[in-house]
Amino acid sequence: MTAKTVLITGASSGIGRASAEAFLDEDWTVYATARDTDDVADLAEAGCETLELDVTVQGDAEAAIERVIEEEGRLDCLVNNAGYAQFGPVEDVPTERVHDQFDVNVYGPHRLIREALPHMREQGDGTIVNVSSVAGRIATPGMGVYNSSKFALEGLTDALRAEVDDYGVDAVLIEPGPVDTSFGDRADEELDDGTERSGAYESIYAFYEEGQTFGGASALSIPPTDVAETILEAACSPDPEPRYPVGQVAKYSVLFRFVPDRIRDGVYRLAGKLP
Repeated sequence: MTAKTVLITGASSGIGRASAEAFLDEDWTVYATARDTDDVADLAEAGCETLELDVTVQGDAEAAIERVIEEEGRLDCLVNNAGYAQFGPVEDVPTERVHDQFDVNVYGPHRLIREALPHMREQGDGTIVNVSSVAGRIATPGMGVYNSSKFALEGLTDALRAEVDDYGVDAVLIEPGPVDTSFGDRADEELDDGTERSGAYESIYAFYEEGQTFGGASALSIPPTDVAETILEAACSPDPEPRYPVGQVAKYSVLFRFVPDRIRDGVYRLAGKLP
């Protein structure tokens, strides 16, 4: 029986690394990608194929998919995991930083999807897994740019799912809540370096500076292996769910979408007044 093949973006740490290990344990042929292959050298030693892939570079996306097809003859699953969070009040985030956020979180998956789909359609089978977030379902003050990128990824995936259904291809969204990874560290850096403080939103900055970022170790965080196992489940299922919320925070938070907008706004207003 021919081993199935998966390509995973952002495999240098966190969810991507855990996913590469999970697929490898199930005897998939795993192409673990990162912007610097030195960051995934140990995955190569463990049995993964490794590739240099910056999802913001079209040539990298083309070369990665071409290599998988050339060497394996097929691609069974594409896991669009690479991403980061640009936090900060909408007014304070420069437009070029919004572009950078979308270039990684939205355009990156789109580049890989466009390269992978012709091959999946030809083989009549395949799964595209887009790693979103509960932040792609619920917008939160101070996270508008990140929220909008994940909302966009969700809309893209919902449309794609119907478009490719006739070809035997599935499109799946993975929606974790807080995950115990270095994601929060990068988000803190982007908050510090990627905003131009107007002085109007100090309560929002205080919230994040007190260590309450969306990610990192906390009592509410789940391990990246939980998300990886869900990604693997979706990839192996003959009829995967459209969405997989991962962790109790995600499962309960999505219910907040059904609260009337004025009540939800009132909750945020009240939270902003708390010490």
